[in-house]
Amino acid sequence: MRQTPLGFVPEPITVSFDKLLPSRKAPDGLSHSRKFKQIISSIDAIGLIEPLTIAKSDKVSGMHLLLDGHIRMFALQELGFTDAPCLIATDDESYTYNNRINRLSTIQEHFMIRRAVDRGVTPARLSKSLELDIEHITKKINLLDGICNEAVRLLKDKHFSANLSPVLRKLKPTRQVECVELMVATNNITVAYAQALLAATPSNMLVNEDKPKKVKGVTAEQMAKMEREMTNLEGQFKLVEQSYGQDVLNLVLAKGYLAKLLDNEVVIRFLTQNQPDILSEFSSIVQTASLDK
Repeated sequence: MRQTPLGFVPEPITVSFDKLLPSRKAPDGLSHSRKFKQIISSIDAIGLIEPLTIAKSDKVSGMHLLLDGHIRMFALQELGFTDAPCLIATDDESYTYNNRINRLSTIQEHFMIRRAVDRGVTPARLSKSLELDIEHITKKINLLDGICNEAVRLLKDKHFSANLSPVLRKLKPTRQVECVELMVATNNITVAYAQALLAATPSNMLVNEDKPKKVKGVTAEQMAKMEREMTNLEGQFKLVEQSYGQDVLNLVLAKGYLAKLLDNEVVIRFLTQNQPDILSEFSSIVQTASLDK
């Protein structure tokens, strides 16, 4: 099986700042911004976690073009550093590197914070360095406690609130996966949606199934009705999801065929005179951009 080539050399190297050529200038007012101060505090407390990304050195000058990490470099310089660990990009340098990388997902952020804690950095110190409430830091540290591996896999590259985990922990693993699949498929990975799914979950799918569910303003009868309707809705959604790909393919084929058909003047004339309703429907299909319309 052919492996996809990496976009950078995996082992970082240490490069002096006087050998780095920034590809853009510092934003106005950067030194006074809250984000910049937060980055300085973070680096000062736990060090630089994500290396800078640079291009290969110029054969004549020996300079490297800095592709990503400008603000981190400015922060390191502010702290008195003279060099930094860097990853050398191996791909085409004509593109903006920032547009070609994914920013940290919530789970990646969790692993970074856990790694800092494992190295001896206390939650209190992290809270102060990142200018975040210690309760929020604690939630990020314990983000995946009680979450099954399959649900973690589905969420690994997503961004979501740390308050989502306490809701998922109330569900058994099978139900966790079902709910996360729905949230990902509908692009609605929110605490509110998770709470709605929790409210509509049968008691036998809850971790504490003997403990009655309580939702403010919702009666037991309404809860039971919500469970039934949600179960029905989930079933319908899965059926639609299974057929969606084939439906899109059929739409594309139909659009292509009808577009050619409506380019024929004889066909247009015949439909205009004899079947104007069908002509209108054909035109609507040709102009359709998605299955939602």
